[in-house]
Amino acid sequence: MAGTAGTPGTPRVLRAMNDRAALDLLLEHGQLSRTRIGKLTGLSKPTASQLLARLEAAGLVLATGTTEGRPGPNAQLYEVNPAAGYAAGLDVTPQRILAAVSDITGRTVGRHELPTPGRRTGTPVVQQVTDALDGAVKAAGLARGDIHRLVIGTPGAFDPTTGRLRYASHLPGWHSPTLLGELAAALPMPFEYENDVNLVALAEQRLGAARGHADFVLLWNQEGLGAALVLGGRLHRGWSGGAGEVGFLPVPGTPLVRQVTKANSGGYQELAGSQAVPRLARELGIEDIPQGPYAETAAELVARAAEADDDPHRRLLQTYATRLATGLASLVSVLDPELVVLSGASLTSGGETLRALVQAELEELAASRPRLVVGDVREHPVLRGALESALASTRDEVFDTSR
Repeated sequence: MAGTAGTPGTPRVLRAMNDRAALDLLLEHGQLSRTRIGKLTGLSKPTASQLLARLEAAGLVLATGTTEGRPGPNAQLYEVNPAAGYAAGLDVTPQRILAAVSDITGRTVGRHELPTPGRRTGTPVVQQVTDALDGAVKAAGLARGDIHRLVIGTPGAFDPTTGRLRYASHLPGWHSPTLLGELAAALPMPFEYENDVNLVALAEQRLGAARGHADFVLLWNQEGLGAALVLGGRLHRGWSGGAGEVGFLPVPGTPLVRQVTKANSGGYQELAGSQAVPRLARELGIEDIPQGPYAETAAELVARAAEADDDPHRRLLQTYATRLATGLASLVSVLDPELVVLSGASLTSGGETLRALVQAELEELAASRPRLVVGDVREHPVLRGALESALASTRDEVFDTSR
């Protein structure tokens, strides 16, 4: 493979580029033979053989068996060594911290959930983080020192100028300006932090409905309503990390909220957030409304409405779709994205029925007409995005054979 513009064409650099290309192909395809790797990379058989011998000696690939059932002699198969590196991710909510460890192939090898009930938990945030991480590391049969990188996903965003968590007043204990420094002192591996909805978008971009798309908006509706913006293939976080905090967006149909961060509410959240769905159902005369957390209640009501054929449920779904499209119209009018991904249980539970209604409404409310899709990553999408982010950095570090 040829070097890129501006890259010195030294033998070491070219070898490292070929090594990385082969490793990425093995991650994508799984087991491959030397001949197949040569064809996919354009390398000669001798060069592919040298490459695999070098990666095997470095502990990055394993010989795992041979091809069978094909004409000719059996060929040796190779795969990425899962133990070449490990990454960890944390999904933080006011109720719990969910932690997981993944090997370098992306397979989750350990998971732990640490409940953090109420504001009087008494356990400092740093200890909560380390306890959750240690639980996942132990479940994986590893030690803290085996983890190359950690990514922590939280609501809101840490302001790069102050180090304080903003837009997440409901997350107790996480707002100290010294928190990031304390975490850095307590954790033996490099760590990064990211907004939870941004991580969902990353998971959809790498694994789900947004694969192959460089410009898209992800609308998330579960415990809170928010958005992630991917422009030119990269997350757009904004100057203070607050890009996508659309729950605060003023919209028609709700009172104008001033000092929204103090009130922790805004027009779009009040109009179309999960807490609005049970209220709307009661107004429409729907009975037997489930009891429990409002996000779970909203998801169940939306799922029922998508399947029911009576007038109150049809009106519930249509009104909800109109409210969702009202806020989306502002987003797509400014950003003109190629795609909008609907994610979070209060959206995905409506399936194709809700998606089609929102699409139809949006086409009447906005000049820009992006395609709407339902997100594919349903199981712990914040955690999956955190792991994908941590894995990207881990692979860059572990797969760098130019050193």
